[in-house]
Amino acid sequence: MKLPTFLREYEKLARQCAAEGLDHVQFLARLVELERIDRERRMVERRIKAAKFPAAKSLDRFDFKAIPKLNKMQVLELARCDWVDRREIVIALGPSGTGKTHVALGLGLAACQKGMSVSFTTAAALVNELMEARDERRLLRLQKQLAGVKLLIIDELGFVPLSKTGAELLFELISQRYERGSTMITSNLPFDEWTETFGTERLTGALLDRLTHHVTILEMNGDSYRLGQSRRLGS
Repeated sequence: MKLPTFLREYEKLARQCAAEGLDHVQFLARLVELERIDRERRMVERRIKAAKFPAAKSLDRFDFKAIPKLNKMQVLELARCDWVDRREIVIALGPSGTGKTHVALGLGLAACQKGMSVSFTTAAALVNELMEARDERRLLRLQKQLAGVKLLIIDELGFVPLSKTGAELLFELISQRYERGSTMITSNLPFDEWTETFGTERLTGALLDRLTHHVTILEMNGDSYRLGQSRRLGS
């Protein structure tokens, strides 16, 4: 019956309920509640594994004081994941080391905990995956898979320029998800420098037109978050 918690806990719980003078109905109710809680925990673990996060980082561990320009209340509101239900966009912009990936991981983890499917990848890895799928004639299958994810997180956009084909494939994927699923992007480049990544103003303009329609922008300018941590640890 796929009730592993029943099998594991029933004897111990039976002794506890007997000691407390609870009847069989109350015993069964407690056992069912334990099974429900454990099942939800296992489902969250499966979603986290499927998301392929490079590390498990929650927003509880983020030092908001290190990035004073970042609106803490705005980030905590995003962690409620209403924006994911509304199929909106979040873009985190700032130089390297300011915690963009940490915030993305924290929001992705929050979405997993709320029962949402999440996929985490870097822009370079995603483009490589799309190009390989195209060469192996399984692009449509991959696009359908990625389009079905509730929240797609694309990290490190702008770290490396994309080839013409890679830029077009990424644009196509984002267009497919437009108003159908939520996307979060982190980038070290301001919008006016995205042409360096996508190659042409036409493609960049069309992409930004879609991304900035229903968007929340997290400004994460400041000193390197990682460098500050290293200095504190070394002092």
